[in-house]
Amino acid sequence: MIIETTFTPLTSLAGGALIGIAAVMLMGLMGRIMGATGVLAGVIAPASFSDWSWRAAVVVGMISGPLAVLAISGEMPAVAVPVSTSMLAFGGFIVGLGVTFGGGCTSGHGVCGMARLSPRSIVATGVFMVATGITVFVIRHVLGA
Repeated sequence: MIIETTFTPLTSLAGGALIGIAAVMLMGLMGRIMGATGVLAGVIAPASFSDWSWRAAVVVGMISGPLAVLAISGEMPAVAVPVSTSMLAFGGFIVGLGVTFGGGCTSGHGVCGMARLSPRSIVATGVFMVATGITVFVIRHVLGA
């Protein structure tokens, strides 16, 4: 099976711009960093109701994205997942370990931390990018998936 990567520069640019705007608004209005993992962790174990409410609003916004696409385009976004549910769960577990040991996720380090010129985030994002490149190479060219 060959996995085809679709080149979508305009859609990607629009999505990146929306993420950037949301991150800037959250920092400007609330003084908080929009790292998805930290936001979700605060929904699961909130410090207070006011802390929970803004985090829940961000999570609802993330989940409702496909519904916004449906409302605008009339079609749900196409998603193809070429692995089993157990592999998805295993991948989620591995990502969770990485987030824990890396002190944050790609959105926290890559979007917000890099914008603040955080040395820790710059290193973390570099590690994410190298690990991603190696993973894609191994899966596509070594394993032939």
